[in-house]
Amino acid sequence: MSDHPSTYTPKSGIEKWLDARLPILRLAYDSFVDYPTPKNLNYWWTFGGILSLCLGIQIISGIVLAMHYVPHIDHAFDSLERIRRDVNGGWLIQFVHSNGASMFFFAVYIHMFRGLYYGSYKAPREVLWLLGCVIYFLMIATAFMGYVLPWGQMSYYGAVVITNLIGAIPLVGPSILTWLQGGFSVDQATLNRFFSLHYLLPFVIAGVVVLHVWALHVVGQNNPTGVEIKSKEDTVPFTPYATVKDAAAMILFLMLFSVFVFFMPDALGHADNYVKANPLQTPAHIVPEWYMLPFYAILRAIPDKLIGVIAMFAAIAVIFALPWLDTSKVKSMRYRPVMRWFFVLFVITCCLLGWCGGQLPEDLVFSLGTDDHGNAIGLKVVLLSQILTAYYFAFFLIIMPWIGLKEEPLPVPASISEAVLANHAKH
Repeated sequence: MSDHPSTYTPKSGIEKWLDARLPILRLAYDSFVDYPTPKNLNYWWTFGGILSLCLGIQIISGIVLAMHYVPHIDHAFDSLERIRRDVNGGWLIQFVHSNGASMFFFAVYIHMFRGLYYGSYKAPREVLWLLGCVIYFLMIATAFMGYVLPWGQMSYYGAVVITNLIGAIPLVGPSILTWLQGGFSVDQATLNRFFSLHYLLPFVIAGVVVLHVWALHVVGQNNPTGVEIKSKEDTVPFTPYATVKDAAAMILFLMLFSVFVFFMPDALGHADNYVKANPLQTPAHIVPEWYMLPFYAILRAIPDKLIGVIAMFAAIAVIFALPWLDTSKVKSMRYRPVMRWFFVLFVITCCLLGWCGGQLPEDLVFSLGTDDHGNAIGLKVVLLSQILTAYYFAFFLIIMPWIGLKEEPLPVPASISEAVLANHAKH
């Protein structure tokens, strides 16, 4: 927390000189060494550090790739092949960067679900949550623009579909569409714009991450009990306790990352994106990357184009309003048995929406036989998507406010130390 007294003591003459003029070493020590951390944090809290690692990997690998990438519609696809084949270590950098995007989103989804489960969005952490939502939105924008850069079939038609959806917005849509495309269609100007923005936005994300960490250190970390720190006995120093735990989780995460990079680097990509973009040959099925599939399923679940676009963006916007939608005074769902089940259903809903986004709308989830004309009948993907979309919005707009008022929570510990001692007593 911001009000904990500094214990940093400059030792050398250089440290004393610098501390009197720019106390950056004191700031680092107070923020990452002696910072009071709740003693009951579990491994779900390690994904904040993992996300910082992912951002660093993406920025560094992206800078190296930008040195060799050619943002031209005639050469972009071939330049990636040259990076893989002819640039020293280029294959490794390219695989790290492409798979790093998926690892980044994998970690951020776990981080967000953890925050949702333990109530990390509640007072006094509203601004902390909002900054995290801004980071997530910027990640989506950055990933979408990066998906276009390989200039394969899926890259090109993904850009066509998404930019045209933006054009459906009344009044301002056509102007934004023209600005994004740089003309009347996806072409060279579009690729130039997307490359510039894809290069710029990670540094914007890094800036918002600094604000996110700053806000975290002002209000302090949440914890599994949802009880605020009441005394020094509730905390331990950030180093070595939290840093060792974060380091162990990062090692395991990097092992998973390495499996994809070295053994199946193209497993998370679409096969059609390894075919050079051809405006005259439309792929049979246009899909975004896996981490955007839930929102794509919401878009396709609604027949009306404009309402579908609104619903897709509303699915992201509603997350921003979460601190004011939850009416419960208890933060952690550990003590909210009813809400916990709705949360489990919500996680399943998000996973199923992702699966639906990768299927054709007319496909059957399961068949109930055939009608008199021989046509297959059953629950179709589009109908399942509509049901899941309804629950997605109902969770935030109906279930969360209503359950918060009606649910009788379990007894909450008086302090973090009490919860820790009670847990040790059970074992």
